[in-house]
Amino acid sequence: MDAARSVEVCLRRIESNLNADHATQLRLLDLQSADTALAQLAHRRKTLPELAALQEREARATTLHDEIVDATTQVADVAAEQRRRENEVETVQARAQRDEQRLQAGGLPSRELESLQHEIATLSRRKASLEDDLLEVMEQREEAEGSLADLTAQREVLDAERADLEKSRDAALAEIDASTTERQATRDSLVGSLPADLVALYEKAREHGGAGAAMLRQRRCEACHIELPGTEVAALRAAADDAIVRCDNCRAILIRTDESGL
Repeated sequence: MDAARSVEVCLRRIESNLNADHATQLRLLDLQSADTALAQLAHRRKTLPELAALQEREARATTLHDEIVDATTQVADVAAEQRRRENEVETVQARAQRDEQRLQAGGLPSRELESLQHEIATLSRRKASLEDDLLEVMEQREEAEGSLADLTAQREVLDAERADLEKSRDAALAEIDASTTERQATRDSLVGSLPADLVALYEKAREHGGAGAAMLRQRRCEACHIELPGTEVAALRAAADDAIVRCDNCRAILIRTDESGL
């Protein structure tokens, strides 16, 4: 295919049924800028670092809640065991005191006296054993209460962190929403000022490659960053100023300026 034939083929890629003056075409770049900003704002809204941090804190809060429930149950169980041991000590001590009183009262037969002395000694040993067990349980309770206090302190710190993150997230979202509203208003105004068929072509191009319009700078499409071959450059050079031309690679509407290198 000779050069003239190549240019003719490339010219057929120009939107022959659609024309717009240069100033109108330039406004497509403003529209693309608004759409790019809106896309960036939407991406930022979804990927705020506060969102990931809050998700991590929520997972930790769930785990911490379960740990606190377990620790609370452990404290209650140990406290109940301590009360049971204390009652046993009190029971043995009360019985030993009664035996001591009987012993001090005197007047007991020698056989009963000997039996009473033996019981007092047995009760003394039993009381000492129970007190050792009670001391161990008290140490377990102190350890369990310490663990519960530590977990409770962790929850307080976590709650404070979540509150700070939520405040930061809400501020960031408010800023994004305000910027989105502003950009959307700009976009709506631009769309209202442009020919409907040109906007339709722009939207169609966006569906294809993500960019509806892009500047042609030094023979390179700034949407897909592909440099146009010589035949397409010649075709664009031959095209009328009001012709709507598109990138053959990404289908974005190419906006020609003094920097296009044509």
